Amino acid sequence: MAQAADRTVFVVDDDAAALDSLVLLLRSDGLNPSGFSSAIEFLEALSPDARGCIISDVRMPGMDGVELVRALKERQCLMPVILITGHADVTVAVQAMKAGAAEFVQKPFESELILRLVRACLEENDDAVDASSRRLRVLRRIESLTAREHQVLDLIMQGASNKLIASSLDISPRTVEIYRANVMSKMRADSLSDLIRMTLAAGAA
Repeated sequence: MAQAADRTVFVVDDDAAALDSLVLLLRSDGLNPSGFSSAIEFLEALSPDARGCIISDVRMPGMDGVELVRALKERQCLMPVILITGHADVTVAVQAMKAGAAEFVQKPFESELILRLVRACLEENDDAVDASSRRLRVLRRIESLTAREHQVLDLIMQGASNKLIASSLDISPRTVEIYRANVMSKMRADSLSDLIRMTLAAGAA
């Protein structure tokens, strides 16, 4: 689990007073905030390796909060976005959630609410990053398989027995056992169910 210091709460608001207020609130709670006065400025500075979450105002010149959420999704950014608005606009709220915003908060809001949402989003980002890392590890293991081992894995995922795999690939059942053992070893799977579960979770089947 990443520590609070490893994660940044990015705050994006063109209202300098609102930006400073939120940054101070987050810092007072032991978090690591970083403020930006526009969505474009934030995107230009954003590192692909950044971890944490984002708080953005909805109504901003240049690029608004909903457009920012869409831009982050295009970059496959895993950080959750909390959007804040001073207007009770149901249409915008729906657009924001459809775009992928994690939360939509109306001003004025309680400090405790924002801090609670930020903590939840930081945990969500940790989970997403961990899941993404696991998926990449499994995909790298799959890439290490030979063409024949890949064929064996595909047939295993289809529920084929060793006998059926041997028949499909025109090899002996003993050879299938060798390939199967190689697949288990390279995939670092402890059991058949473990192999199936990790392959499915990686989206490789």
